[in-house]
Amino acid sequence: MRSTGPLAAIAATALALTLAGCSAGANELTYEDSPLNAYLSSSYGGDLSPEEQQKQFDEQQRKQEELMAKCMAKEGFEYTPNLQNGGMIIASDGDDAKWEPDKKSWVEKYGYGIVNSPFSSESSGPAEEYVDPNQEYLDSLSESEKTAFYETAYGKQDEEDVSEDGSYEYKWENAGCQGWAQHELQGDDPWQADEFADLRDKMTELWTTSQESSEFKDLNTKWAKCMSDGGEPGFKAQSEASQSISEEQNKIYEAAYGDGTTEIDPENMPDPSKSPEMKALGEKEIKLALVDLGCREKTDYTQQSLKIQFALEEKFIKDNKADLEAFKAAAEQSK
Repeated sequence: MRSTGPLAAIAATALALTLAGCSAGANELTYEDSPLNAYLSSSYGGDLSPEEQQKQFDEQQRKQEELMAKCMAKEGFEYTPNLQNGGMIIASDGDDAKWEPDKKSWVEKYGYGIVNSPFSSESSGPAEEYVDPNQEYLDSLSESEKTAFYETAYGKQDEEDVSEDGSYEYKWENAGCQGWAQHELQGDDPWQADEFADLRDKMTELWTTSQESSEFKDLNTKWAKCMSDGGEPGFKAQSEASQSISEEQNKIYEAAYGDGTTEIDPENMPDPSKSPEMKALGEKEIKLALVDLGCREKTDYTQQSLKIQFALEEKFIKDNKADLEAFKAAAEQSK
């Protein structure tokens, strides 16, 4: 099984973000109604409130960085705990920036939130400048010493472990001091245990093939017809609409910065995010997202998607009840 991280957390977060902002009424479904969430939530903190998740994350981050500093010192390097590294910010109801892709007023301003995000520095105020507490020490090292520092801190990835699609099998033993610190703090991740390899494969198949079900295809066909009638033809599935904007945005950045094979100095180059092309793409995004929103409302897309997904999950649970119960018990015990 190849993975770039705990799949339970990744899939749950992806689905939650996809459906976030849904204006659920008293009798409407939300992601919290997911049958599988009852089994997976304990593996990624989904059973905690946003505030509790943030508090837990901050404390784990502090302890992990302290352990990492001890590990680096043992290997002969200085390392200052970096509490800005991998920060997690959970928006609360009181925050000005919100994610509301099912509200017309929000879509009129942000579209899908890709080109113009409500969480960007322009939308939510000046962002705090990132300062790496280890930068001064790194600047004092030679190039070979820097390489040794990074390999000691994060490990040296073996090219043989990388698959054709760019994913790799994560092993904490090969992730340097950071991997060791994470393992010391969190113990063995039950999601990565060999015991649940078959469950991982089955759940990955569920997540990656759900959209291929006849029910989802019928729903997407209705949505696509609405989009075509609204002047936005060419899409077969609802997810393709926002993806098309992301792909065009990537092309603008690649045109400015290249594909990463050539060294550039971004400080002395025009900012592509401020370019006329990006501005035009932002306008295109809003136009597309508004038609999409109208079609989602017309087809009751969010609610119908949840019904279909939850029905597939119920069948999956019925077929894999024992393994899911075992995983839940292991996840709760590892906390």
